[in-house]
Amino acid sequence: MEKNFNLEIISPEKILFSDKVSSVTIPSFEGEMTILPDHISIITFLRPGVININENKKKYFAEEGTVEFAKNNLTILSSTIIDLDSLSKDVILSMLEASKKELNQENIDDKKRYIISHKIDCLSQISL
Repeated sequence: MEKNFNLEIISPEKILFSDKVSSVTIPSFEGEMTILPDHISIITFLRPGVININENKKKYFAEEGTVEFAKNNLTILSSTIIDLDSLSKDVILSMLEASKKELNQENIDDKKRYIISHKIDCLSQISL
């Protein structure tokens, strides 16, 4: 029997996903991170990217958020998380254009530039 852990993906409006899963890949500031059952306890932050729930084949785009894993419970909190199945190519292209305009502003700091660059890279890959 395959071992699983609890996953909840929560936005301010609702719980987007709540189920038992065997693995989740998240885009953290430390890099892509795959969480498996019995992973060490962590708290980290999301950078723009895709959250991939492997066995469910579900994918979510998140711009930011926090992640906590402890005692085989993974909680992802984000105010900017979208189910990829609900994103049309036009919406993705619109988000991509807005991000490129934001990146070209002169008054953004290095941290913001880093975050926007990751968002553009991720949206570009999704739109292919």
